[in-house]
Amino acid sequence: MKKLGFGLMRLPTNENGIDIAETCRLTDEFISRGFTYFDTAAPYHGGASEKAFKAAVSDRYPRAAYTVTDKLSLFMIEKKEDMQPFFDKQLEALGVDYIDIYLIHSLSARSYKKAQEFGAFEFAAEMKKQGKVKHVGFSFHDTADVLDTILTDHPEIEYVQLQINYLDWEDDAIQSRLCYETAVKHNKPIIVMEPVKGGALVDISKKAQALMKEHSPSLSVASWAIRFAASLDSVVMVLSGMSNEEQLKDNLSYMEDFVPFTEKEFNIAKECGEIIRNDITVPCTACRYCVDDCPMNIAIPEYFRLFNDINRFGLPKAIPLKNSYKDISSTRGKASDCIKCGMCESLCPQKIQITKLLEKVSETFDK
Repeated sequence: MKKLGFGLMRLPTNENGIDIAETCRLTDEFISRGFTYFDTAAPYHGGASEKAFKAAVSDRYPRAAYTVTDKLSLFMIEKKEDMQPFFDKQLEALGVDYIDIYLIHSLSARSYKKAQEFGAFEFAAEMKKQGKVKHVGFSFHDTADVLDTILTDHPEIEYVQLQINYLDWEDDAIQSRLCYETAVKHNKPIIVMEPVKGGALVDISKKAQALMKEHSPSLSVASWAIRFAASLDSVVMVLSGMSNEEQLKDNLSYMEDFVPFTEKEFNIAKECGEIIRNDITVPCTACRYCVDDCPMNIAIPEYFRLFNDINRFGLPKAIPLKNSYKDISSTRGKASDCIKCGMCESLCPQKIQITKLLEKVSETFDK
């Protein structure tokens, strides 16, 4: 299996939601080039991602033509009895009789307690026993010691999905390298999410770009992020959320006949990571986990993107960025409307201090 997976979190959209026609075109190109792996989850695109997969893939291709991964999103489930109907609804939405890889979604120290209480691992194992799931695993957002505990408690797990990219490789909060090494210690194959960190590793500083272009003038900036993750020995799949044809064709151009990083390229990527880390004010990946439960309906990822841009570009873009903020906040809560309930921070995979940063956003845009 080729190492590039189609992440269905950031599909093309139009005024009606997901652009199904465009999604079909992208998936057709993806499959025609020999790629087969798709990744989705119930909360993606406000619940529409799984159905988009059905429309674009399972309704149009034989079952043997693709591999689909879905997730048991415990943060959407109130009691253990809800797991079975939740799963059954996923099968129906996907239009399949079985799911190739079923992951317990976004485990951390906090959510692991809920997974244990609900018997989530036992539930996944039962679905595998019944043939409704081929392989089981979990996606993970926490420190390496928590990962070690979970894998020690549950050696039956077959796959681990980790956030790995060259920016987070040595990050104290994300701990990409330490988590990778922990999974390797437990002999678990690794699926990589957020290799481009929600697009943050595409629009990078000119200094970092220059290092990449000096070494490989023809390769895109994004290719460095994808290839970094795919070059790690225990990584079996790298997900990319492709929103348009340009992104798709770029990814396919270097992943169709994948060439792993050299030692020099690893060193360049890590040097670029240090440069970029100094440029990013808020390390938000726009995963949007923080949005749905916000009682004030604050457009948190959008505001952080504008805040990052105004800090990067300064006065030359201040007026258009502030106008963008006014447009968004005309129908959504302002940054100053935050009541500091902490719901967003409990859901944030990046461990961002959202409420404190919203105060800074408010100082910049509301005054």
